[in-house]
Amino acid sequence: MNKVLFGPAGNSLSFYEEGFKSSYDTPKWLKNRGLDLFEYSFGQGYRMTTETALKLGEEFKKEGIVLSLHAPYFINFANPDEEMFTKSIGYINTGIKFMKSLQADRMVFHPASCGKQTREEAVSLMTNRLKEIMPTFEEELGDKYLCPETMGKVMQIGTYKEIIDLCTISKKLIPTFDFGHINALTQGSLKSAEDYKRIFDYSFEKLGEERTKNAHIHFSRIQYGAKGEIRHLTFEDKLYGPYFEDLVNVLIDYDMACHVICESSGTMAEDSKTMKDIYLKTLANRS
Repeated sequence: MNKVLFGPAGNSLSFYEEGFKSSYDTPKWLKNRGLDLFEYSFGQGYRMTTETALKLGEEFKKEGIVLSLHAPYFINFANPDEEMFTKSIGYINTGIKFMKSLQADRMVFHPASCGKQTREEAVSLMTNRLKEIMPTFEEELGDKYLCPETMGKVMQIGTYKEIIDLCTISKKLIPTFDFGHINALTQGSLKSAEDYKRIFDYSFEKLGEERTKNAHIHFSRIQYGAKGEIRHLTFEDKLYGPYFEDLVNVLIDYDMACHVICESSGTMAEDSKTMKDIYLKTLANRS
């Protein structure tokens, strides 16, 4: 039986309320709460020295917390401007260097947005660009992965089919299924186990067993409107989904080995632990 791992994206408010300030304190704090993962965000750019990354990576390794990274939000492989395309390549290359320094095993990135193009034009340009550049990334990645993310807004490229299809380009691409984003984009479509199975089944068909079972997952409840995602919520918010209880049996049925990262607003560690407890209890009841 494979094992699903759980952890937060960033530090919860409680981390700071308990008097902690430094990322060096994060690994032990997470371990003491029974969590397995941490996603470090470089969303606003790479504001860390290599020396710090090496030290921080050792701290996470010492405590047995598996690291993933989130690349800068500025990446857009569908931007027609060649200079911006070159910058997107640079963001990925720098991220791969930080993956190595931090001993992270995967990096999430937002692949593209439509801009003034039609969706078809943007998807085509993004796909062709990544086909062009992935061989170079593959040389640098080694045993690490890039994880394009499903997106939550109408003008962003990133339906689950778009992301899975993108991942067919290279075996070093594995999908990030952000189920909060998927639910927001589709106006609350994730309501049962069958809704999750439909997504995983498409991935099994296109990408095979290994990459699907080891997929990256973001999970949080998200408020949405006509154009998709509005804001992240907490598990205390009951009006909007998705709900982990609908996903947990699918993870077990399909013997998944996913990394499940919680992106709740301020309570990501607490909600990660809630998901892990539900998963372990369900697993025990079924054994």
